[in-house]
Amino acid sequence: MKRKGRNEFEVKEVVDYMLSKNPKLNESTIRTHIGSRCCVNANANHAVTYNDYERVGYGMYRLYQPVEC
Repeated sequence: MKRKGRNEFEVKEVVDYMLSKNPKLNESTIRTHIGSRCCVNANANHAVTYNDYERVGYGMYRLYQPVEC
């Protein structure tokens, strides 16, 4: 996101970056965490979830920033 200058990223960008740092990681697990476990607007498929990312389009996410009243 720092390189792009905007709060938006593709799953593939994260997968590629993480695998470049540690090739032993499981690509499927990374994708599951981004698209499901850590996504605020994903279907509730896991007992434990986190509100880290928000899906903004097919394969596109951004850091979740809740609106405070």
